[in-house]
Amino acid sequence: MKSGPPPPPPPKKGLPPPQPPQPMAKGSKLTRPPLGPTRSSNTASGNGVGLEGEADAPKAKLKPLFWDKIPADPDHSMVWHQIKSGSFKVDEEMIETQFGNALPDDKIRNEHTKGSSSQEPSTQYIQIIDSKKSQNISILLRALNVITEQVCNALQEGNELPSELLHTLLHMAPTPEEELKLKQFSELSQLGPAERFLKALVDIPFSFKRLETLLFMSSLQEEVSIIKESFATQELACKELRNSRLFLKLLEAVLKTGNRMNDGTFRGDAQAFKLDMLLKLADVKGTDGKTTLLHFVVQGIIRSEGVRAARAAKSDDLLEDSEEHYRSLGLQVVSGLGGELENVKKAAVLDHDILTGSVAKLGNTLEKAQDFLNSDMKNVEEESGFQQTLKTFVQNAQIDIKWLKEEEKRIMALVKSTGDYFHGNAGKDEGWRLFAIVRDFLIMLDKACKEVRDSPKRPNRTQKKEAPTVPSSSDPHQPPLPYLHQRVFLAITDRLMDYSSSDDEIP
Repeated sequence: MKSGPPPPPPPKKGLPPPQPPQPMAKGSKLTRPPLGPTRSSNTASGNGVGLEGEADAPKAKLKPLFWDKIPADPDHSMVWHQIKSGSFKVDEEMIETQFGNALPDDKIRNEHTKGSSSQEPSTQYIQIIDSKKSQNISILLRALNVITEQVCNALQEGNELPSELLHTLLHMAPTPEEELKLKQFSELSQLGPAERFLKALVDIPFSFKRLETLLFMSSLQEEVSIIKESFATQELACKELRNSRLFLKLLEAVLKTGNRMNDGTFRGDAQAFKLDMLLKLADVKGTDGKTTLLHFVVQGIIRSEGVRAARAAKSDDLLEDSEEHYRSLGLQVVSGLGGELENVKKAAVLDHDILTGSVAKLGNTLEKAQDFLNSDMKNVEEESGFQQTLKTFVQNAQIDIKWLKEEEKRIMALVKSTGDYFHGNAGKDEGWRLFAIVRDFLIMLDKACKEVRDSPKRPNRTQKKEAPTVPSSSDPHQPPLPYLHQRVFLAITDRLMDYSSSDDEIP
């Protein structure tokens, strides 16, 4: 008789089996699964162990992404509910390569240097000079790529050094106390770069006096050239003012016009006037409120200047009544006065006091260099070329500066005589003031010539000489004031035209 299968083993003691799901009541809501991807169960035989190991493995730190998180609302349908697990997988290798929070190579090296420096004790330099001064000297040495041996050799042999370096070193010279400490200090390895550099300099006798001399040697020729050029400009300005025929004619026209306007007063019959008056011509206006006295003077001389220019160009076949052509030529001549007095405009910009002070400063600096050569350097026992270089330089510089001082006296006398030539027995600075006056007048004259060129054509002289219609007046023996002004301007015009006509006949 076959026996049946053995009975099932009795249930082991432990957790009770799970309860079957309760039936859902009517009207109850279905709970949604949590948002975002969910990890698969780790109970799978092969993959479970791998996923668990991957989850437990530390992940590389990435750059943060700054966003605003919003709370998930399970009661409302949202787009985020459509994201299912496994729809997108992050490529860990790529994201770590592209967005890893690793430091750049320079920062890694800096961090490594900091780490190693924290382990190794940093070198502590002994500070002798001011910290700010030391830092500035270190920056300068790196910026100009200065070699200590090169500077020391220049101090011993008199070689040329960059003026920027010389200026900075003299500005940052150590104090007497700092210099004494540097001389007494012997452990160079305990000094920083700036202190080591200054230590090498102060060990050379009178090193900073030598630097001053080298700076003077490097800048003398340039300063002498600038002063010579300024003297030449002032000399040419004086010659231009004295020899300008057109400027003299303008002064004559202003003098005649002024005497006519001041006829019958104590200001009339003047034989000369101060050139300051030239700057006031544009302020005196005629009856029309537009024409100024400067316009009037320009209009009075442009015809004669046009005739002279036409004859100089051998244009004798021109018609006698071609007034417009003469007017155009004359305006070109008068407006070109600024070109004739070009050096006067340049001289007006020069500062006489600064120029005189520059010559005196060069003389004083040369005296200091000569004293340094004859006193301090004579007591120095060294076999170097600095002393001979300085001696040769002083001999040549004495010639240059002596010439500058003599030339300064000559130019000052020339400028003063030019001021006296126009203003009589004027003060010593009147000549330089004269340059500025003429410069400003030339600007006004150029503007007036442009306005005259753009103004309507002047009527013929025959029309101007016709007696104007006298308006009716209650007093027939007393013409109105505008009529008197008009007669004065017409009379002045006639005088200037007579003056211009006499010039026209000059060969």
